[in-house]
Amino acid sequence: MRLTTGQAIVRFLANQWSERDGVRQRFFAGCFGIFGHGNVAGIGEALLEYGQDLPYYQARNEQAMVHTAVGFARAHDRLRAFACTSSIGPGATNMVTGAALATVNRIPVLLLPGDVFATRVANPVLQELEDPRSYDVSVNDAFKPVSRFWDRINRPEQLPSALLAAMRVLTDPAETGAVTLALPQDVQAEAYDWPEELFAERVWHVARPVPEPAALARAAELIRGAERPLIVAGGGVIYSRATDELRAFAEATGVPVGETQAGKGSLPWDHPQAAGAIGATGTTAANALAREADVVIGVGTRYSDFTTASRSLFGRARFVNLNVAAFDAAKHAGVSLVADAAAGLAGLRGALEGWSVPEAYREETRERVGRWNAVVDEAFHPSEEGLPAQAEVLGLVGEAARECDVVVCAAGSMPGDLHRLWRPRDPKGYHVEYGYSCMGYEIAGGLGVKMALDEGGDTGREVFVMVGDGSYLMMSSELVTAVQEGVKLIVVLVQNHGFASIGNLSESVGAQRFGTRYRYRTGSGLDGEVLPVDLAANAASLGARVFTARTAPELRDALARARAASGTTVVHVETDPLRPAPDGEAWWDVPVAEVSGLDTVREARARYEKDKQAQRPYL
Repeated sequence: MRLTTGQAIVRFLANQWSERDGVRQRFFAGCFGIFGHGNVAGIGEALLEYGQDLPYYQARNEQAMVHTAVGFARAHDRLRAFACTSSIGPGATNMVTGAALATVNRIPVLLLPGDVFATRVANPVLQELEDPRSYDVSVNDAFKPVSRFWDRINRPEQLPSALLAAMRVLTDPAETGAVTLALPQDVQAEAYDWPEELFAERVWHVARPVPEPAALARAAELIRGAERPLIVAGGGVIYSRATDELRAFAEATGVPVGETQAGKGSLPWDHPQAAGAIGATGTTAANALAREADVVIGVGTRYSDFTTASRSLFGRARFVNLNVAAFDAAKHAGVSLVADAAAGLAGLRGALEGWSVPEAYREETRERVGRWNAVVDEAFHPSEEGLPAQAEVLGLVGEAARECDVVVCAAGSMPGDLHRLWRPRDPKGYHVEYGYSCMGYEIAGGLGVKMALDEGGDTGREVFVMVGDGSYLMMSSELVTAVQEGVKLIVVLVQNHGFASIGNLSESVGAQRFGTRYRYRTGSGLDGEVLPVDLAANAASLGARVFTARTAPELRDALARARAASGTTVVHVETDPLRPAPDGEAWWDVPVAEVSGLDTVREARARYEKDKQAQRPYL
């Protein structure tokens, strides 16, 4: 079959399917792209010719389109994905941040950046990086450390093996992340006689590895000897759709469950064993249980520093690590249980039949969670006048959202507040990107989530995108894409005139909120009047319908109007950044300057050295 390399790629991608638990679905939903001289005649021409097989979606920013692809794949539990194509040079390097985000979060996305001429007949071409050490280097080599698989297709003959390797990684829960195939622009347009078998329909079976019996016995033995065990539920619980198994295990054994950012929603927030968020942005209930836990059962978690409060949270615990990836299962010298989360939990429940924690421990969990819920109720209580606190905003959004709706966030102070305060009942109702904590993910990621919901027929499920002014200014461009595609988002734009999260962090390390306020420059620095930036007008100029609010009652009304609207809306609300949300009483290791002439820094260093004494190696 004589096709160009670009055409062959599109034809191949259109015929890839995934299957798990007997459910079969097309793996690629389409291809996002921004065209330039590096891909317009190759992948671009192929998408034009074969668009009925692999739909094309126009993006506004290359980083953002990768974020949208990540949001889509995460909403589909990694069983569906998008490809993303760019031109060479800045179009390609713009995608590097998105690639890192996908790989850190273990989410599949296929990246197809254009590259320089493989034949070198016209080098250096426009936007080519000339490396005097080798003509085989281009900017696309920057994708290597942030990709789970990387290859450059210098000859058409190399394509079949590269495509099959790419699909193996994309559909492997233990290996998945960004996959990059760098495509020299001359090779994209080159014709070749391909074997027809390359374009045959292929089904990639996503397995559920079962635990090894001996490893299961070791894990069960350690848990049976525990008096105060605690489960840490990570993203693997959600992606493997193991929430029913987790609930059955928790109810049978009475073990309380703390949730990571990616695992939030693993249990309904009001379940008797649900202790809430855990770690640096956790609840007082979950963190208190963690400090006294003797065995921690990690399920599908990679134990980030936020989850372990920089290894200061689990004071005397031993670990049982159930994870599909051996890399994560071996962490903290734990008893390693390499298996699918659902299969592993079912195996543990069988091995622990008849065993339960003491009733007093169940009661302690209920009491601690009850006290925390009372704190949240108070924080959510809206004031009638003045600028609302951020916690009040979250409470009002929670009031406007139904159980089936989704909240999306990524960076700043809101992810921490959402982790502690948000009350999901649906496993897919909480979508916060916090592996990479990437400013600018919010709107683009929310677009991907909503596209996934609409595609699956869940058109009535609203997506509430929570974004601060700092993240909005970094990347609001995909509002235009949402408007173009007729995808409805409810974007809650929280304006506090600066970097609220880093402002708080700066103050905690003695740096006096330096460089975190959006102010005019004066003779003494950026400490003048607030900048006259009108983000509401900006959002309106991008095609969104905008509602503004300055008080809690106005915000309640604006959210109701946004729900009733048919297209993408932005609810712009100013908040009081100096009214913090309730704290979960945990630490995060951010080093403080060891010597300084500033009193604030010296005081912060003294606190840091005291807090650091709680760290341990988990060996």
